[in-house]
Amino acid sequence: MSERMVRVPVPGGELAVAVHDPEGAPTGAVLLVHGITASHRAWDFVLPELADMRLVAPDLRGRGQSRNVGEGAGFSAHADDLVAVLDALGVEQALVVGHSMGAFVAVVLAHRHPARVARLLLVDGGLPLDVPLGGDPDAVMAGVLGPTAARLSMRFASVEDYLGFWRQHPAFPPPWPAGLAQYFVADLVDDGAGMLRPATRYETAAADTADMIAGTALPSALAALQHPTRLITVGRGLQNEPPGLYARDYLEGVLVQHPSIRHDRIDELNHYTVVMSPQGARLVAEAVRAELSAD
Repeated sequence: MSERMVRVPVPGGELAVAVHDPEGAPTGAVLLVHGITASHRAWDFVLPELADMRLVAPDLRGRGQSRNVGEGAGFSAHADDLVAVLDALGVEQALVVGHSMGAFVAVVLAHRHPARVARLLLVDGGLPLDVPLGGDPDAVMAGVLGPTAARLSMRFASVEDYLGFWRQHPAFPPPWPAGLAQYFVADLVDDGAGMLRPATRYETAAADTADMIAGTALPSALAALQHPTRLITVGRGLQNEPPGLYARDYLEGVLVQHPSIRHDRIDELNHYTVVMSPQGARLVAEAVRAELSAD
């Protein structure tokens, strides 16, 4: 599948954006927004399932090839960055698909720039998590993300050492599907001292976590939610543990406050494999196609 990378100016630097624009693609675009420690490569399994569509997948500030963009973070900053991406590519309106933190950003984008969003597809994110509001961001990151957060402060002597870290991660039991190792390797950058580190900046991830638990952008956006919205949740979390980010009883209570959101539960997948596995990618792609064909 062909891909071109473009650079889009935003406050503090330039975002790197992967664009898939096949000849004869339907009008419009699908904007894919990745999670808190990921990059546009998190969609590698989904992209081939949507090879006939125009897809826009940025690296959010502080991640991937956008890791050196400014100091600003938070959902509003990401939402405004995404509008800059749409402007640069001449996209007037998009179906916005967000995974994990990307789903929170998608909800805020729809609130701040409603005319740019056609519909929302939220994948295991976007609604408040069952964590203490106003809590310490570092503690929340450690509690929710576990080793995924810890790795942001780690250094690795080689690519194989980094892959060894992920081989021990319970979310990705063997055998790994083709392409997963390449995703992990693409995350590594030189730390400037002869070691390798993940591209995501810990400080940016912590700032985004702080916005999730104490900021006003998300609750304001959810309170005003008007766009057609579909939510997919999974039964296992970031360490492949049940009940996942959204326990059934907790989620039912949240959804009562947002009756317009359509919800689907997929119990057999975890927070990662819902997008980073062949099975999850097919399910997400089917949902994308269904949303694009909806009235």
